[in-house]
Amino acid sequence: MTLALDGSLLLAGAGNMGQALLAGWLERGLDPARVIVQDPSPPPSAKALLGRHGIAAHAAVAALPEPPAVLMMAVKPQVMDEVFPPLARLAGPHTVVLSIAAGRAIAGFERHLAKNTGVVRSMPNTPASIGRGITVAVANAHVTAAQRATCDALLRAAGEVAWVGDESLLDAVTAVSGSGPAYVFYLAECLAEAGVKAGLEPQLARKLARWTVAGAGELLHRSELGADVLRQNVTSPNGTTYAALQVLMAEDGLAKLMREAVDAAAKRSRELAS
Repeated sequence: MTLALDGSLLLAGAGNMGQALLAGWLERGLDPARVIVQDPSPPPSAKALLGRHGIAAHAAVAALPEPPAVLMMAVKPQVMDEVFPPLARLAGPHTVVLSIAAGRAIAGFERHLAKNTGVVRSMPNTPASIGRGITVAVANAHVTAAQRATCDALLRAAGEVAWVGDESLLDAVTAVSGSGPAYVFYLAECLAEAGVKAGLEPQLARKLARWTVAGAGELLHRSELGADVLRQNVTSPNGTTYAALQVLMAEDGLAKLMREAVDAAAKRSRELAS
């Protein structure tokens, strides 16, 4: 299905996530002529993508022929206060603001916009760069059904999308899926290190860990079975996996550590939002 917009799309920020989304939109047939990019120094890969599609990157966008249909905020949270206010003046009555900035609440955007402007806050994760991300979004009361559908289509270019009605849930979402890839990468690091301690050469240990984590993730992705069932299918009674799981599933094992990690990330997300 071709991705079409009733108007232009102003993308602020062509870094890793903004670039990944833009690549997905263009692959799905979005007209490059409808895309305006603001980024004073896009990375080389983004410059190459923009060049292939004839899209210019502007250091600043002071005016447009008409308000954009979508104002996409993909800049780092720490520069949002500098970048967003001038762009907010370009929004019109039919513009929807779509943000992927972590820790930036809807109210922070509404302060700079006309009273009834639609705002969608979303939390993607880094697998979006290969089209396998998961994004959770929440809309304010002014987002129309058509605007929500547009935002859903734009976010779906990077993977799966889920919507929630309570913005406070974005802190837990950030802690689970937003930060989650780092937990998985660290698991691969620890597994490789344990392999070395068990006698494997480092290169082989890293290869085994990489392929095991990637393969298990793909199996979980493709299977209709839950993670608990897949785990049980690997575990023979009193076998090697069973022995390892007795350690990981102990009272002070992985589940406890993961709860503490998610709690810490959610707490930090709330601090950033305030």
